[in-house]
Amino acid sequence: MLAPDTRIFVAGHRGMVGSAVCRALAARGCRNLLTRTRQELDLMDSAAVNDFFAAEKPEVVIHCAARVGGIHANRTYPAEFMRENIGVSFSVIDAAHRHGTRRLLYLGSSCIYPREAPQPLKEESLLTSTLEPTNEAYALAKITALKYCQYLRNQYGLLFHSAMPTNLYGPGDNYHPENSHVIPGMLRRFHEAKLSGAESVTIWGTGTVRREFLHVDDLAAGLLALVETENPPDIVNIGSGEDLTIRALAERIAEVVGFKGQILQNPDMPDGTPRKCLDISRIRALGWAPTLPLKEGLRQTYADFILQ
Repeated sequence: MLAPDTRIFVAGHRGMVGSAVCRALAARGCRNLLTRTRQELDLMDSAAVNDFFAAEKPEVVIHCAARVGGIHANRTYPAEFMRENIGVSFSVIDAAHRHGTRRLLYLGSSCIYPREAPQPLKEESLLTSTLEPTNEAYALAKITALKYCQYLRNQYGLLFHSAMPTNLYGPGDNYHPENSHVIPGMLRRFHEAKLSGAESVTIWGTGTVRREFLHVDDLAAGLLALVETENPPDIVNIGSGEDLTIRALAERIAEVVGFKGQILQNPDMPDGTPRKCLDISRIRALGWAPTLPLKEGLRQTYADFILQ
């Protein structure tokens, strides 16, 4: 268990994942939580990050900082996704190595796995074949950072390890009309359609691809379970272990929002990976399991969206 006075740095604490981790740590009674806004500490600035680690001496780092987005954002800004995610990850991981951080948990993504890997996705599938082209730049950045953690652990004996979450949703999500992930994007579109009295909402792709979703508070609990595991694997998947089609997801969101019109598909837009569901047997063996069903999680998330 984490001692209440452990010095814990949550990188990216204002993001959806980072804020959920901070809530979970506060609930555990952690008193030495270290956070910095982007204005206070630019994680792309390796010199500033080194100075921060030298001064604050965090014992544990939970690295949640990243540039994230949906298919549109990944296809439109691949250079930025690669540059920013590699830059932020390496400045934090390297500073933790230099300044004696005893433990670092890096947050990756399920998109690191090959497009055609066997389902459900096992950790052993990493680097076995070609990535999904629509998010290749982001995936390569994440793979590079998690491999760096693995190399540091093997070479120097550092307890640096990684978690691979599935598609996430929950409070604090990004509801941008173009650059958001699928759940916040759909919540916004169905909500606006309801308010305007629109007869239909069109979703991207064929609606037949399958995706898995996990509430961010369940993820935070899983991350803390990994941090409190004495000798965790280098890479551990965290997901719900269940998936559904994008069409079925749209129908659930329409029900939660109260939209009564038609749901149409635009098959000219990309689907992405045909299916993406994680094998979560490793983390289940450590005693963690998801607790919030998708329908209830969507209701809570929609309530959060309305308040924004």
